[in-house]
Amino acid sequence: MLLNAFSANMLVDLPSTVTFTDIFAHEARNLLLAESDGEEEVRSAVGHADTAAVFSAVLGLAVPCRRETVRLASGDSAILGQYFGPRLPEGATALPPGATIRWLKVSVA
Repeated sequence: MLLNAFSANMLVDLPSTVTFTDIFAHEARNLLLAESDGEEEVRSAVGHADTAAVFSAVLGLAVPCRRETVRLASGDSAILGQYFGPRLPEGATALPPGATIRWLKVSVA
């Protein structure tokens, strides 16, 4: 599952231990491909079309825009693309100057 944000509301159980581990974009891509059984479209909860388009370009995968409720239980994990930078312009398909994406593996225990 690919996320563009994380909230405690996503956790099935509280308290929980959540670990964020830095990973590279190619690692995020490989983990998402493994989860999708090699399909070119990944399981996504990226709720903004422009963010999904930028993630698609960076990862080289089809990232659909889906606004859905995410629930993570103990033992679950997800990939978080945390965007840092100016507001994405309407119709963006690439990172604007000065923007970055920090890729994180989110693990719940």
